[in-house]
Amino acid sequence: MDTGVLPSQQLREAVASEWIVAGDWRIPRESIQPASIDLRLGECAWALRCSFLPDSISTVEEKIADLAFERIDLRDGATLERDRPYLVPLIEELKLPAELRAKANPKSSTGRLDVFTRVLTDRSHRFDEIASGYRGRLYLEVVPRTFAIRVKTGLAMNQIRLVHGDARLSDAELVRAHLQLPLLYLQSEPLSESELSLAEGLFLSLDVSGGEDSIVGYRAKKNSLPIDLTRVGTLSWQEYWEPVRPERGERIVLEPEVFYLLLSAEGVSIPPSYAAEMLAYDPTAGELRTHYAGFFDPGFGYAAGRDGAHGSRAALEVRARDVSFMVEHRQPVCRLAFERMTQEPDVLYGEQAGSSYQGQQTMLSKHFLGQPTAGVR
Repeated sequence: MDTGVLPSQQLREAVASEWIVAGDWRIPRESIQPASIDLRLGECAWALRCSFLPDSISTVEEKIADLAFERIDLRDGATLERDRPYLVPLIEELKLPAELRAKANPKSSTGRLDVFTRVLTDRSHRFDEIASGYRGRLYLEVVPRTFAIRVKTGLAMNQIRLVHGDARLSDAELVRAHLQLPLLYLQSEPLSESELSLAEGLFLSLDVSGGEDSIVGYRAKKNSLPIDLTRVGTLSWQEYWEPVRPERGERIVLEPEVFYLLLSAEGVSIPPSYAAEMLAYDPTAGELRTHYAGFFDPGFGYAAGRDGAHGSRAALEVRARDVSFMVEHRQPVCRLAFERMTQEPDVLYGEQAGSSYQGQQTMLSKHFLGQPTAGVR
């Protein structure tokens, strides 16, 4: 097998080979994305008194024996409270061959609702990183931060990629890839080589441009009603969000510990031979955290480029820590790391894959109705 991230056709083969299994459940075709497989919530959740870090000795269930205080049935749906950690056994289990590892990340809609999630495995001291040859159950830690959420057995909140070897592109390889098929655009024009900001990935910057009446993002309201993650396009965004408008000088001030959704200034294009992952911003650059949802599938922004729109802007989940923090237009806030695919997928992100955020001009998740376009009054 070539080095790289496994594409959709190889993921279907992985399911057929029972490298990924679901017990009495089947893994539906729609769970398989261009470079990832959705992970679904099992039949129960444990409410925990605190989060914990896995280790190399214990199983997850041995760890939670002292930490869980309530078992919640998810089969008919249940509401998870804000700021409470929950642990959910997932339907999918892994039986990986020795040469394959996996990594997990929240789905985009999960991050856009400020739901913090990470995958745990038995006898591992790392979150979201699944060792080569792992055979066992998967567990999802879920912490709703801003909104209480309603979830149900079978809901997909996270996804995994299967990876063979070290497929990460170096900065020099990223430059060569960009010059061949542009990865970042600004106002529909590819960035020049001198405009690329590189540090083990490509940096993205914020778009907070426009007049003082423009909408450049959204600030989450606390104490809103719970959000049912199983229902799409049913909620009034005004009941959960406040629009953010730039100050004079194209800047905004983030209030501490408040959740914001913003957009990148750059349009991102992921060619079919690559997959990308958004990485957390270096905290030494300021009291700022970006990134919950991290995977960018092959075809993100790329299919749009064929009909005249170059790249799709990335939704950025942002929170200032401890103190108010000012951010300005084109300020770098996150970076994209790129990996090779073992093959080009037979389905790309976009209409073929039933994707929700291709060509996006707003940041809100698919659960909300009547979303205004960013940058307009």
